[in-house]
Amino acid sequence: MKRLYLLALAVGLTLQAGAQSKKGGIDASMLREIQQGYQGTAADKAIRNAIGSLDINKLAVNQENQKPMDTHFSVEVPTKGISNQKQSGRCWLFSGLNVMRSKAIAKYGLPDFQYSQCYTFFWDQLEKSNLFLQGIIDTRNKPMDDMMVDWLFRNPIGDGGTFCGVADLVTKYGLVPEEVMPESRSANATSQMSKILRLKLREDGLRLRQMSEAGKSVSDLEAEKKEMLKTVYRILVLNLGVPPTSFDFARKNAKGEVVEVEHHTPMTFLQKYGDTGVLTDYVMLMNDPSREYYKVYQIDFDRHVYDGQDWTYLNLPMDEIKQIAIASLKEKNSMYFSCDVNQSLDRPRGLADLKNYDYESLFGTTFGMNKKERIQTHASGSTHAMCLMAVDLDAQGKPTKWKVENSWGKDTGVGGYLIMTDEWFDEYMFRLVVGKKYLTAKQLDLWKQKPIMLPAWDPMYLWDE
Repeated sequence: MKRLYLLALAVGLTLQAGAQSKKGGIDASMLREIQQGYQGTAADKAIRNAIGSLDINKLAVNQENQKPMDTHFSVEVPTKGISNQKQSGRCWLFSGLNVMRSKAIAKYGLPDFQYSQCYTFFWDQLEKSNLFLQGIIDTRNKPMDDMMVDWLFRNPIGDGGTFCGVADLVTKYGLVPEEVMPESRSANATSQMSKILRLKLREDGLRLRQMSEAGKSVSDLEAEKKEMLKTVYRILVLNLGVPPTSFDFARKNAKGEVVEVEHHTPMTFLQKYGDTGVLTDYVMLMNDPSREYYKVYQIDFDRHVYDGQDWTYLNLPMDEIKQIAIASLKEKNSMYFSCDVNQSLDRPRGLADLKNYDYESLFGTTFGMNKKERIQTHASGSTHAMCLMAVDLDAQGKPTKWKVENSWGKDTGVGGYLIMTDEWFDEYMFRLVVGKKYLTAKQLDLWKQKPIMLPAWDPMYLWDE
């Protein structure tokens, strides 16, 4: 027994000595110096007590920035009604449909009107399932630890997305009004359905690779993929409902009175109440100072439909993007817009302002990275899409603030809208989708260059949610 004790002691001392001799770790001397970071002053104790019982953002509120907000905008696109994505990551879908919705309301004098987000989301989930499974087939000869194979299995499906998904899905499957395929619980709260789909798709993806290893042909794999998609389709129907193939639509005037009852398919409804120009005659812009401006970039596999388009964008300086946005708004055309929404956002007020919170005073340190550095270190990226619908210009025509139609319900922010200062816009705006006619001839000519292909795991892949 004594020998065992001595042996254990010797091993412990050896491990301890090894840990102490290894460079780069925190030894006792370094720890004593690190501990000097907290002095336990009266101010330190007061802050510690406050953080122990209160939300950090409430403690960091900059009281000097609490004056009433100016909600007037000199240039604004009219709209009616606020949508609500609830507990889902479908902001990209709501934003894309809201761009077309405002046009339909204006053209036909409709009351509060919504397209069915559930309908388009159904096809999104089916197409993304096919995208994943076909991706597994395409990479069947690569090892499991290949970066693309690993990325596919880590990201089989999700409820986030980008505008190119809206364009591809609506063009392929059409549109229906909300009342024809209303929101379901799984549409409003997608996490449980997404968990089931991810589990099933990963199992199916592994099965396809096993079939390939056993010598099955590509045609055999694609036939099996079709059977797998039947199961996915059933799961989607059980969660979201059956997508309609035809329906009646009671068109109402602004007073809510029925003007006419029309019979439609999803495609005829798109043709009349959608806007195919929004879906086809647009360009995708990005402000990414971590990469060279005036270049076109394409992110591999950043799409919703296998035979659709990847997110492909022209990287422009912010000043040029602003001028393009202002030109579109002046002609009453709202735009799909995405940003890093939770940075310096006062949700109750609906104000995104760099001066909202003073974390530096609270914690006695600095947070000094610029936009380029935040992108490079994964500290910031595009996380949420909204509908850019207004700008306020000063006497010299310079923007001072912007307004977006959000999809968090009418009880969030300024009646469902968010206001962002121009300084905030510079730091946290990323994506803008706008009509081609608002670009200069020089900017349009840049689209002729061959896109620089970026991998699927690029920081700018982030889906808007």
